[in-house]
Amino acid sequence: MNSLIYPVISIGGLGLVFGVVLGYANKKFHVPVDPKIPLVREALPSANCGACGYAGCDAYAAAVVEGDTPLNLCSVGGSSVAEKIGEIMGVTVETANPQVAFVKCKGTCTVSKERYVYDGIKDCRQAVIAPGGGPKACVDGCLGFASCVRACEFNALHIIDGVAVVYKDNCVACGACIEVCPKDLIEFVPASQEVLIECNSKLKGKTVKDNCSVGCIACQMCVKVCPTQAITMVNNLATIDFEKCVHCGKCAAKCPTKVISKPLKDQVNMSETVEAVKTAETK
Repeated sequence: MNSLIYPVISIGGLGLVFGVVLGYANKKFHVPVDPKIPLVREALPSANCGACGYAGCDAYAAAVVEGDTPLNLCSVGGSSVAEKIGEIMGVTVETANPQVAFVKCKGTCTVSKERYVYDGIKDCRQAVIAPGGGPKACVDGCLGFASCVRACEFNALHIIDGVAVVYKDNCVACGACIEVCPKDLIEFVPASQEVLIECNSKLKGKTVKDNCSVGCIACQMCVKVCPTQAITMVNNLATIDFEKCVHCGKCAAKCPTKVISKPLKDQVNMSETVEAVKTAETK
């Protein structure tokens, strides 16, 4: 019996000593927390996506209260969260122009060629290691193996006819898709931007057409017709300065390959397309 009592008393005593020591240490080394930090944290959506540039919502809340961090960095919460944080901090917040992800490729299965049949892991980061950077003839085009779709926690991307398409209504500009794309095909664009270049090819002329019938051939017709000089050629690819673009659509009308379009404008059609894809996937 005594052999059981002594170990119990010893363990209990050690527990009591450690408890007293930890309690003393907690009071001695306690770091006061600004009461605004939990309030800001509560206003955040708890996505912990890192789009604000911090490790998570906790880190961002602390940075907002303790430093000069902008209050409108939470793309998931948008302007409503920024306004709540502003109220807590007692300042007026200028809401940033919302952005969405955009896939710079129009090379669907019907218009883009493949060099060989790929039978490897259906992941873009794995396929890009294959000869030629993957099976697609256009080395800069979307591989369509859905790495970005799996990385998105907000159901904002879907593969439609072999190309990733962003569903604007669900996109929170977290950047997860941009980080995972091995082709650097995805970028942020202003949500209000209507005219966009749906191509990422750095090639020129006939070489582009041999790979994809809707690629930018660097003909510069869009550059010549733009009334505000918003379009320039960078590495044989038409590039739009969104601050200069007035959405006149002249470049889209003039483009011979119809690679300049307004994919963010027709939200009803996009919703219907995505819903159709979801229905097909469940069958």
